[in-house]
Amino acid sequence: MDRSETARRGEDAAAAFLERVGMQVECRNWRSSAGEIDIVAREGDELVFIEVKTRRSERAGTAEEAVSPAKQRRIVRLAQAYITSAGGDHTGAIRFDVVAIRVIADDRALLRHYRAAFEASQ
Repeated sequence: MDRSETARRGEDAAAAFLERVGMQVECRNWRSSAGEIDIVAREGDELVFIEVKTRRSERAGTAEEAVSPAKQRRIVRLAQAYITSAGGDHTGAIRFDVVAIRVIADDRALLRHYRAAFEASQ
């Protein structure tokens, strides 16, 4: 399985998990010229921007470690662009989550959901 297939399967698993726990997936792989947001979801009145990281090994670090401060700043900028593109009328809270997935076997993985993993002030 190549990297893009691993990433796609990880995002599929993350979206299914988020829906199972009651979140409403609004958009997947939203793109702008500045980059991509993996998943945009709603939980109640909160708009949640979710970064999904999938790893087959931890040789280069954990999935969580891959969401660096620079990556966090990029996600915050993308979230602002998403809200603007949607009319800019979101007045509720926003949250930034991370879903980290460690593939154990082709049919098994460990999924960790970090709610409010970072703040917009990053």
